[in-house]
Amino acid sequence: MTDQALTVLIQKLSLQFFNRPFMHQANFNRRLKTTGGRYHLQDHHIDINPKMLTEHDAQTLEGVIKHELCHYHLHLLHRGYRHRDADFKQLLAQVGGARYAPAVPKATKPSKIVIYQCSDCGQVYPRRRRINTARYVCRRCHGRLMYQTTQVQ
Repeated sequence: MTDQALTVLIQKLSLQFFNRPFMHQANFNRRLKTTGGRYHLQDHHIDINPKMLTEHDAQTLEGVIKHELCHYHLHLLHRGYRHRDADFKQLLAQVGGARYAPAVPKATKPSKIVIYQCSDCGQVYPRRRRINTARYVCRRCHGRLMYQTTQVQ
C-alpha cells in the first residue's frame, strides 16, 4: 500500500465513521517503533506505522486509523483531543477505534562477545565491549591481556 492509497483509505473511513472529510495527508512512517500512529498538531497530517499493515490484520490497521482520526477531528473542532479527555474517550468508543496499538515485536540484533585472554595464566575474559589492552591487565596475575576473537550470539 502506498501513501496515496493510505490517504484514500483514511478519507473513506473518515466519511464513513465521522461524517467529516479528512483534508490532509497520511504517510507510512517506518521510524515509528512503539506506536501505531501519530497525529501532528501543527500541520494535521497523520503518520501510520507500516508494521500495523504488514504484521497485523486489516482490522487492526482500521482501529489505529480511527484512533488517529479521533485526535484529528476533535483537534480541529477545538474539543478535548488528548487521551485523557472525556471527549476523546467518548468518540473513540462511539466509532470503535483501538484504545492501544498492539505490541510490535522488536527486531533484536545479535550481540557480540569480545574475548580476551591473559598471556601469563590463560584466564579468559568474555566481554560485551572492547577494552584498551594497554591500560587493563589480568585481575588474577596482572599479566598482559591479548585480544582473541569476537563471537556473535
